[in-house]
Order: sequence, then C-alpha cells, then structure tokens
Amino acid sequence: MILPFEPTPNHIVLALVMPLLGAFLMQPLSRISKPLGQLLGPAVLAASAYLLAALWLAFGDAPFVVAIGGFAPPLGVVFYVDQLAFLFATAVPLFTLLFWSRGEHSPDAGRSEALMLLLAAAATGLALSGDLFNIYVFYELTAVASFGLVALGATGQAAGAAYIATLRYLLLSAFGSVLALVGITIIYRLTGTLNLAQIAQLAPSTLHHPAGLAAFALLLIGFGVKGELFPVNTWVPEVYATAPARIAALLAGLLSKLAVIVIVRLLVLAFDGTGANTLLLALGTLGLLTGELAAWRARDFPRMLAYSSIGQLGIVFIAFSLPGATGILAGLAVALHHLVIKSALFGLATRWNGSLAALTGAAKSAPLASALFVLFALSLIGVPPLPGFWAKLLVLTGLAELGSQTAMTALLVVLLATAIEASYLFRLAVRLYQRPEPGTKPMRPAKLDVAVAAVFGLALLVATLALDPLAAMLGGIAAQTADVAGTIATVLPEVVAQNP
Repeated sequence: MILPFEPTPNHIVLALVMPLLGAFLMQPLSRISKPLGQLLGPAVLAASAYLLAALWLAFGDAPFVVAIGGFAPPLGVVFYVDQLAFLFATAVPLFTLLFWSRGEHSPDAGRSEALMLLLAAAATGLALSGDLFNIYVFYELTAVASFGLVALGATGQAAGAAYIATLRYLLLSAFGSVLALVGITIIYRLTGTLNLAQIAQLAPSTLHHPAGLAAFALLLIGFGVKGELFPVNTWVPEVYATAPARIAALLAGLLSKLAVIVIVRLLVLAFDGTGANTLLLALGTLGLLTGELAAWRARDFPRMLAYSSIGQLGIVFIAFSLPGATGILAGLAVALHHLVIKSALFGLATRWNGSLAALTGAAKSAPLASALFVLFALSLIGVPPLPGFWAKLLVLTGLAELGSQTAMTALLVVLLATAIEASYLFRLAVRLYQRPEPGTKPMRPAKLDVAVAAVFGLALLVATLALDPLAAMLGGIAAQTADVAGTIATVLPEVVAQNP
C-alpha cells in the first residue's frame, strides 16, 4: 500500500488523532460549508482505515511499542501494537464508515457525526493501549460518545424512551467505571505500575492471590458493562431497541468486542491460572443462557437481536476463558463472527424495527434482505460449512478437552442455547416467507441497509471458502497474543537483558 510519506510505527498515532481532530472540526466546518462538513467524517474514517491497513502490512509481522511523548516504558504512556491490536483498530474506522449517518438532515446530525468520530478515536485508542491508564481514559471517552449517540438518535415520541434508556445506561456504566477504577487502584497498589507488560512481569509474585483475583473481578464487571457481561447487561435491550439501528450495530458489533479484548489482555498477561478463567466461564455461561431464553420470548425484532447479542457475547466469554492460545483462537473466531453477523442484522433492523408479527410475508417485498437473514441465522446457529459452525466447534472442543465439571456444564448450556436459538430464528424465518395478511405490506429495508448487509453476507461466504488461510491467520494472532514473554521482551527489553 502506498502512503504519501515514508511510514514509521509512530504514524499509528495518526489513526487516533485524525478522527479526534475531525470530531472537533465537524460543527465549525459544517457552519462554513455543509457539503464539506458531510464529507469530513467519511474522508477521515477512510483515511484512518487506509493508514492502519498500510501500517499492518508494513510492520505487522512483529509487535512494536510507541512511546507517547518519548517517555520510555514503563514510565511513559505507551501503545502496544500487535496483530490483535491491528485487527480491531482497523475494524473501528471500517465499521464506523459502514454505519455512518447516511445523509440524515436532522438538526442534531452534526453533533451525532462528531460523536461518531469521537467514538472511533476512543475505540481505536482502546484497541492500541498498552497500559491501564490509557485503557481507562479511552474507555470513558467511548462511554461519553455512546451516551450522546443513543440520546440524540431518537426523535418524536421515541425520544422519551431513548432518554430513559440512556440514563439507565449511563448509571450502570458509571457504576462499572467506579468498579474498574477500584480494580486498577488495587493493581497499582500491589504492583506499583500501570504498564501491562510490567504487570505481566510482576504478576506471579504480586497478583496471584485472593486480592489480585478480587482486582480482576472488579475490572471484569467494570469493563463487562460494555461487553454485555452477565449481570451488568440489563441496559442492552432498552438501549438497542430505542437507539438508531446503526448505533446499535456499532455498540453490539464493535464496541462490545473492544471491551472483551481489554478483559482478555488482562486475563492473559496477569491472571491466567488464578481462578479468573473459571469466573469468566461461569459468568459467560449465565449470560448465554439468560440471553437466549430472553431472545426466545422477545416479540419485536430489535429486542430479539439485543437479547441474542447478550447470548452470543456469553459464548465469546466462554471461549476466551479456555486456557492458552486455544482459548484465544476460539474467542477470536466467535467474536469476529458475531461482529459480522450482528452488525448486519442490526442494519436490517433500521426499517424492520417493529413487532415480529409485522414482518409476516416480508420476503415478498424484500427478497434479498430475507435471504440474507436466513444466511446469517444459519451461521449463528452453526450449520456447516458456514463459519459459525467452525467457531462454535472450537468452543465445544475446548470445553470437552478441559473436562472439568464447570466446563462440561458450559458445554451442555452451549448445546441447549443453540437449540433455543434455532427455535426463535427459524420461527422468524418461516414468518418472513409466509403469505402476508390481506391489506398489510411489511416495511422494506432501505437499499443502502441491504447493500451493507450484502457486503457482510459476501464476507461470510468468502470466509467459508477461505477457511484454511483465515484459520491460519487467526492462529498466528492467538499465538502472538498468548506469548506473555514476548510481550514483556517487546515492551521492556532491558528486563530480558538483565535476566537472560
């Protein structure tokens, strides 16, 4: 990939700076020229995605560190950039661009677009951060941006419900932030550092005891609010049902995965083998079961997707609870699958936002959208040879190999949840292809929403055909993420030199 300058690892900071600067320039530029204001956001996101992809191709073979302000770790604030960071950092501008405002002309459009750029900047920083200080700051910025997007998105009679849902989301997120801050404080008190690599170096002697596990539990619940973790996921149905579908797609598809990745970094680097895996497995199992049961009872499309998202995030947590690179590989496969599927389905919910009964016969007026729903449903359930089958098989195989009583219980819950999921998804698929009631005409999704869903559907089919190279790529990312010694050597080479 060609850039107008000779790229260096330090240029990765531009991927965060460009959307952050664009967020502040959005409204002033819109007042000067509306067309320029409307072009600014997509241009910045496209440039960020191109820059990250180019840097990934140029420097993605080995992890590297960017010291912000020139202060070397562990004293300075750092970005730790490995393939996992590149993967999710590149996904941020791409997915934000796909779910951009699409020409809405409401009075709040400028503010909403500025908040989307702020969300993209903060989410990129969250993916790249190599210390707990940065992680907490960017986590709070994503929270602020998401609150504003949910509150600004609804108009008319739905605005009141959106404000109430946003308030609940804000209160629960604030509670989670306090817990996370307490967990960070305990880690700093025990280790004397916030740098993740140095925490990994010191963890065996400072964190592998009940106080350290308590710190992980606080961070798990705190960051788990955004990750839709049981029991701090009660905000999800109301927010996803009242927010614009494109915002729900970003929150459910993208932002939840970044929160999970933060938790996984902490688990792998500092708490692996301390009982933290069992805690993650137990909460993931509860989230999976409660989410799928609630989705089966849901009677409108957005809430069904919201509860289903809770259930799918439960599988993600179960997968990442498996030890070593095997668990990271399974977790990545399930997380990326959910990222594609749920983003597409929430896009279709822009117009299909009413009761499930109102979608009876929708295939007659929207054949492509209905066919895409069936494709996504089959992959979510795990019908071979679609990617959802292989992702779920990795989880089931890992649980069976683990063999503990908790793991076998989780395995049975995954199988039961799959049956429940198949029931409500097939029920809706049949409804889509039934004859519509006389005098009714189900709403058709917008052409652009169907086009975006078709892009995701094509990606799903390509992944099915290119399963071996995709599995090899994810296996390499998992092995690199699980390499704790490699992380310490990259960030703190003087430690390796002193202790060869």
